[in-house]
Amino acid sequence: MWEQLGEPILPVLQGMLNANWLRQQVIANNIANVDTPQYKRWDVIFTQKLKESSNISLAQTNPRHINVKTTEMMKPALVQPEKTSMRNDGNNVDLEYEMAIQAATVLQYNLLTRLVSDQLGMLRTAITEGRR
Repeated sequence: MWEQLGEPILPVLQGMLNANWLRQQVIANNIANVDTPQYKRWDVIFTQKLKESSNISLAQTNPRHINVKTTEMMKPALVQPEKTSMRNDGNNVDLEYEMAIQAATVLQYNLLTRLVSDQLGMLRTAITEGRR
């Protein structure tokens, strides 16, 4: 029963928070290896997978339900984009690009934590029937 509280939005928000946390780790790793010869940057794919999963027709008993297969497809994936090298040493990490992606990821993470907090606040209000 406890697992169903906050369905369907909280599991989606949890997946997005996990993807953003993973993206922060990958960006930090890319920045740390900016001077490593032959290092190729990594990236996290999550939003593309989420868009792909929304195009799949699923049998649902209620249109508001999210199918278990869809939530499994929403897991983030690590990819190493095939780009040409940025420098003569074979490294393709662009520090300015990584810093921009990091700033966007931090903003998105802050937004997601606010959404989770608001969702839990609404659940608290429903449980206490509006009383304090």
